[in-house]
Amino acid sequence: MTYDLLPRQQNASDDLLAQWRRIETSTLGHLTDEGYLRGIRALSPGVSVAGNVVTVSLRMPDGGALREALLLSQPGDVLVIDAMEDAERACWGELRTLAAQIKGVAGVIVSGAVTDARALRVLGWPVFCRGVSAITTRAQGRGGEVNNSIVVSGVTVRPGDIALADDDGVFILSAERAAHWFLRVSEKSRADAERRKDLIRRRG
Repeated sequence: MTYDLLPRQQNASDDLLAQWRRIETSTLGHLTDEGYLRGIRALSPGVSVAGNVVTVSLRMPDGGALREALLLSQPGDVLVIDAMEDAERACWGELRTLAAQIKGVAGVIVSGAVTDARALRVLGWPVFCRGVSAITTRAQGRGGEVNNSIVVSGVTVRPGDIALADDDGVFILSAERAAHWFLRVSEKSRADAERRKDLIRRRG
């Protein structure tokens, strides 16, 4: 089988990535729709992730490219998987999650389905997807692509972008747009925190 593999990219500094880990998606969502991945939600409540994007394009129903993506990934990366929005055939489950944890991957965003939902919830690792299914991808030798541009929910996702995801949804930002938005987002986050404190005080 043939895979189209491009080198890992990281376009944002480690400092910028660390800053975005303190931001909630809803704070960004008050300011822009840009980069929002409609229809993708957290599998488990209370998980969040912000990290460097590694893209994967599957040739469904073959999920073999995911192994190549995990081999290329580095600690803190987030896999963003184009599974052709297939909500009936899962490409990700418990064993791939365990392999990703060993590699230090921070989370996975699947434009498609996952399986082993109960086990994934017990693991508590950040998984974002369109749904859950019992049927899965198969090894069929169709190949796939890693670190090419993909389109998810109408948003172009490039390797080296920043993924930001939590209970409220998923955003993808280029390093340039992340730097552009960060000051305004952080100011809003501080303002919201002050207003929250005031409202709680007044509530008694």
